[in-house]
Amino acid sequence: MSKSIGMETTVRVEFQPRGKRIAYWCVTFLLAAAVLLSGIGQLMQYGGNVELVTKLGYPLYMLTILGIWKVLGAIALVVPGFPRLKEWVHAGIFFLMTGAALSHALANDYGEYGFSIILPLFYTVLNIVSWALRPQNRKL
Repeated sequence: MSKSIGMETTVRVEFQPRGKRIAYWCVTFLLAAAVLLSGIGQLMQYGGNVELVTKLGYPLYMLTILGIWKVLGAIALVVPGFPRLKEWVHAGIFFLMTGAALSHALANDYGEYGFSIILPLFYTVLNIVSWALRPQNRKL
């Protein structure tokens, strides 16, 4: 008869390769910076944002709503912790950017060489790459 007095626990620690970690932070900071600057521009109604929103047929108050969401989302991407919030931010950026590309396409506002559609789709790809490269501690 054997009796166990203590409890043995094994902790499995997974390390992310250094290159993958560097790629994650480069992509995530680029995405966060782009979203943050875009949000600030929308909050300040700077750089043609008013004309852009009215051309697409949206009310001006959308600039304030989207600007606040973008600024808060960019901050949430880079602060430590809150993995569930980060999942929501990635989902929000995905819907925001694909919605922007679709809005431009449906309004026949392609910009020069399709820039108005290509840029939001590029940010969508950055978002997907950032989400896919996220460290284990940022996964649910």
